[in-house]
Amino acid sequence: MVGPREFLVCAVLCQWFVVGAWGKILETQPDFVKTCMITKPWDEFVNCSTNSVQELFYEIPKGNEDIELQVLDPLHIPTVKILQGGGGPVTVNATLTQVSVVGFGNTKILYNSVDPETYDFFTKLHLPRLKLEGNYQLLGRILVIALRGKGSCWFDAKDLEITVKSEVKMEKRSGFHFFKVNRVHVKYSIGGLKLYLGNLFDGIKPLEDSTNAYLNSNWRPVAESINPILSKTIEDIMLDILQKVFDNIPADFFLGDIDANEILKGRQP
Repeated sequence: MVGPREFLVCAVLCQWFVVGAWGKILETQPDFVKTCMITKPWDEFVNCSTNSVQELFYEIPKGNEDIELQVLDPLHIPTVKILQGGGGPVTVNATLTQVSVVGFGNTKILYNSVDPETYDFFTKLHLPRLKLEGNYQLLGRILVIALRGKGSCWFDAKDLEITVKSEVKMEKRSGFHFFKVNRVHVKYSIGGLKLYLGNLFDGIKPLEDSTNAYLNSNWRPVAESINPILSKTIEDIMLDILQKVFDNIPADFFLGDIDANEILKGRQP
């Protein structure tokens, strides 16, 4: 419901514009980047890393002109294309326009670690709320209900617990180390979902009201049925955010002992 892969295509093309292959490298460590030492005892490092990423997520939603990072909360997207077919419980062909997504500004980082061998990230985070609003045009089916409509809509999810595994490589560029984030893998659970689709069935009010009531009273199977769509959407959002940040802010600012760690692993720093 929130949107499949096309959601992020629009977000990448329309919202997260970067000049050139990379944005502008920050050569001076900003206040919102806290340094940790990966060669320290593991519990000490994880505690530092978790706090460091939380500080980063306080800053990210505001946007950052220095690295061409646009405002994330609210995230405004002109058009979202949704196409989910096949024999599953959801078959949707829809277009959303004038879309606003709110909630990433309240991200709470519960845990973050960095693998000292691969530099992969493992992050647990909590979103109290993620709400999408916009205009829609829809033809499809959710659970047992055939849907047809064109009007305003919103989807309001609460208490999202999200785990993110990021595949990362370390590279050197312009005299700095950088985290190159190649892929992310997301799993999540959701504590509640409310939704509204206006002007369903050409504005036949009894059908519109009964359909919205059914979908809301059965929010759990609805949420389960859209899990692949939402998981892929969150993966692509997180990948784009992490690439924008770590392509332009040196890893040396986050890990102050990369060279020492490389020596411990028997590698040339």
